[in-house]
Parts: sequence; C-alpha cells; structure tokens
Amino acid sequence: MPDTTARSLPATLKSWKSHSGRWLQGAVALGLIAGLVLIAQAWLLASVINAVVFEKATLAQVMPSLWGLLALFVLRAGLSWAAEQAGFHAAVQVKLALREQLDAQLHKLGPAWLHGERTGDVVNTVVDGIEALEPYYARFLPTIAIVALVPLAILVFVFANDWLSGLIMLVTAPLIPLFMVFIGKGAEKRNQKQWRILAWMSAHFLDTLQGLTTLKLFNASRREAQMIAQVSEQYRKQTMSVLRIAFLSSFALEFFATVSIAMVAVLVGFRLYWGEMHFLQGFFVLLLAPEFYQPLRNLGTHYHARMAAIGAAERLVEILDTPSAALAGTRTSVPDLHEATVQFKAVGFSYPDGRKGVEELNLTIYPGETLAIVGPSGAGKTTLINLLMGFIQAQRGTLLIDNIPLSDIDPDSWHHQLAWLPQRPTLFPASVSDNIRMGAVDAGPEAIRHAARLAQADHFISALPQAYDTFIGETGHGLSGGQIQRIALARAFLKQAPLVILDEASANLDSETEALVQTSVEQLAAGCTLIMIAHRLHSIRRADRIVVMDKGRIIQTGTHTDLLQTCAVYQSMVGATETDDA
Repeated sequence: MPDTTARSLPATLKSWKSHSGRWLQGAVALGLIAGLVLIAQAWLLASVINAVVFEKATLAQVMPSLWGLLALFVLRAGLSWAAEQAGFHAAVQVKLALREQLDAQLHKLGPAWLHGERTGDVVNTVVDGIEALEPYYARFLPTIAIVALVPLAILVFVFANDWLSGLIMLVTAPLIPLFMVFIGKGAEKRNQKQWRILAWMSAHFLDTLQGLTTLKLFNASRREAQMIAQVSEQYRKQTMSVLRIAFLSSFALEFFATVSIAMVAVLVGFRLYWGEMHFLQGFFVLLLAPEFYQPLRNLGTHYHARMAAIGAAERLVEILDTPSAALAGTRTSVPDLHEATVQFKAVGFSYPDGRKGVEELNLTIYPGETLAIVGPSGAGKTTLINLLMGFIQAQRGTLLIDNIPLSDIDPDSWHHQLAWLPQRPTLFPASVSDNIRMGAVDAGPEAIRHAARLAQADHFISALPQAYDTFIGETGHGLSGGQIQRIALARAFLKQAPLVILDEASANLDSETEALVQTSVEQLAAGCTLIMIAHRLHSIRRADRIVVMDKGRIIQTGTHTDLLQTCAVYQSMVGATETDDA
C-alpha cells in the first residue's frame, strides 16, 4: 500500500466512528461522570478518615458519610459498566456498517474481481479484520476522550488543594503519551506486517485444504505442511516482535506513572510531617494521584488496539477503495431479450496486469439463436462472457442492448434477464429445493420438480434420503460432479431467462447422462437466446452459429460444416477433440 494511504489509515479509522451513532458519545459521557463521582468519593473518604482520626468522631456521626460512600461506590461501578456497554454497542454499530459496506463493495466488484483474489485473504479481512476493530472503538476511542477530560477535572481539584502536587502532575503527565507515541511508531509498522502475514497464511492454508486431494495424489502434502510450518513460524516471530514493543510501552508507562505518584506522595508526606499541610487536603491529593494517572495507564493498555486496528484497516481500505470494473448503470427499463439484439462494437478490454482480454470485438447476437463460442485457452471467451454479464465493462468500444449501452443499465435489472451455468457451479449448504429455487425464489415445489425433470435431475434427487429436502453440504459435498451440474441446470430451467449462458453444460457427465442433458439444453434453447462456451466440440455442432476466437479476436463465424472447410483453427480443435474421444 502506498505511504499516502498508510498515513491516512488513522484518519480513516476516526472517520468510521460516525457509524457508532450516539453510543460512543454516551460511553465518553458516562466515563466522565464516573470520573467526577470518583473525585466526590475520594473527598468523602478523606473526610471520614480525617473526622475519625483527628476529630475523634463516633461511628454514628460518620454513618451518613459511610452510607453516602457506599452509594458512590455502587454508582461508580454502575457507570463504569454502562460506559463499557455503550462502548461495546458503539463498536458493534461500526462493525455492522463496515460489513454492509464491504458486502456491497464485494458485490459491486463482482465475480471477475473475486476470481483474481485468494479466498482465504478475503475471508480473513471480512471476518477477523473487522473483528479486530472492536477494541479500538469499544475501548481506545472512549479512553482517548476520558484522558482529555477526567485528568483535567482531577487537576482542577488538586490545584485547589495543593498547587505543588498539581504542578508535578501537570509536568509529568505529558511524558507518558509522548514516550508511548515514540514506541508505538515502531509497533505500528510491525503490526501492519503481522496482519499481512496473517492474511497470506489464511489464504495459503485454505488453498492447501481445498487442494488436499491433489497434494495427496502427487505426494506433495508433506512439502506443503513444511511450508505452512515455516509461515506459522514467521507469523509467531512477527507477533512476538509486536508484543516486545507493547511490553516496552507498558513498562515506560508504568515507570513514569509510578515515579510521578511517588514524588507526590513524598512531598505530601514531608509537608504533613512539617505541619505545612492539613491532613484532609494531603490525603485527598494522595487519593487522587493514582486516579489521575489511571486513564493514562488505560490508554497505554488499549494502545495496542489502535495498532491492531490500523493493521486490519489496511486491507479493508484497500478493498473499499478498489475501483469497480463491473456494471454500474442506473437504467432499470431493459429491452426484452426475447426480441432485443445484443451488439459488440469494436469492444476492447485489458486486465490490470497488461493481458489483453478482447480486442476490436465485433459481434451481433440475435434473439432466439443458439450461439457457440469456441477457441483455444486464452482466446478471450471468458472475457467476452464477463463483458456480456456485466461483471466487467468495456474499456474501448460499446456493448449495446437494442441500441442501449449496457453501461447505462442497472446491474440487477440486467441480471434478472440472464441465467448462467458455469463449468463449476456453486451449490450452497442448504436443501436441494433451496439450491434450485435460487433461480426463482418464489417458485413452488411443483415448479422446482418440473425444472429438475427438464434437467434430467429428478430421478437421482428423488433417490436421496429426504428427496428434495435433502441437505447439501458446502460446495455440493455428497454429490457427484454430474449431479451438481444438473442441479445448476435446473436453476436455469426454473428461471426461464430470455438469455442463457452455458459454460460447457455437459462437463463431468458420463456419455449416457451427457446425451440426456444435451437433449435438455436443446429444449431450453427453444424458448431463449442460448450462448454456449464449448470445449467438447461435439456438443455444439447443431448450433445456429459458431464463433471462433483466438488471441482476443473473432477470426471467423459460421456453422460447423462451413468452419470445417474454411477455418484452420476450428479444424485443429475438432481434430484434437476427436483424438481425445478416441
């Protein structure tokens, strides 16, 4: 992250406190009132002891003061508890607001951006990163305000009773935060590095778990275990370096506070001994001296919360400030894709790392046609589909929907007209019905069953333990690849979208099931515009048109028969497919 952004992190953290509403102000107000009650408590305690020791007061005479002292104890405890609760609620409000912002930003950035990120890193930021902000808003910020108010109030009463003790406190108090800031500067950078290592470790560990089967097959699990051990050791060392600085900060704070209290105690003791000060005033000042430095001690205790928050906020700010390349229009009236034409006019898109996705792409998609897109790996097929679905926006040229720029259309309104079946569909931890119902949230049981029958999925779903109510594990755990594919295909049937995009719908299927699904796809194509990204070319031979891409450009379009005679790239792809099938 650039230095300018790093320098703005504390300001950004402070700006986020606006999400806390009045809870943060309430925590500070309650803390201040508790500080004033503490002063009254110290005065009452000093008065009782002075009356009993020097004025020979009886228990009955001081009993009202003792009851008042007890009431102040209870009141102060209640105020401290209420202040802590208010700080907690302030932090909760900030976390909720940031999670909403982060969720909205991730949806805005879209699948194309998420595809280039490591899942563990994003999850660590969304979960642990935001949780790390709680101590900052619940404790550090209220303590900062209390440090500016309560010691000042105590100082007023100390100066009124003993100007010399007040002068000592006034001179020594700034030394504590001064040294804390000096020490904290080094800890801040180490803490940011610690968070970066934690994010990398989380991402690497999740990637390792997801690829555990592959690692076992290639006998690489032991090597990966050693890599995780090395990263864990690096994280441990970085954590210990942060803790060393934190302990040094605490030592400096306690040292200056203890020395300052000792100076006040020695001066008050000698002046009492010499008869230059009344006991009531001296004892009152001695009771207030530790409480004067207590907020500063609390600040030192919670200062590491600020460092942790800055480290966690670095990645949060990076994600929130990432410009979105996805669709961001506002027009909600979308042409009916049953009748509208989709046009790519000289469309170009390049990725941030310099790779060209598509270049000078000119293509017209007619309503009701079945269009297949083929080409070698890296030809630009995925980029074309991402542009069409609005996950990224064209950097050059125009993408028109019935002469309306796609960039002007509201994403939700556009996606309502699309159904997408990727090569590796995602199923969520829910029932089979709920997973199919994502295609149409209001669909009833009979509509879901009908969609499953069209997708050739009803027979195996009915054989599950609870049929359509069977719970599916994360990422479809418990189902085969072909079963997952057909449940996702049922979603497309259920949605009845006018534009359906299939990314190798027959992947992961045996030949018999593939034939059934291919029949279903042809039935689906009868009522919509169907776009297929094909890798197994025998599944698209009956397409109305086949688009051949290479190096981000369309090199030729036509039917299967035409391309076999005129397109060398298509000929080589067909030859390779026939060889693989043989």
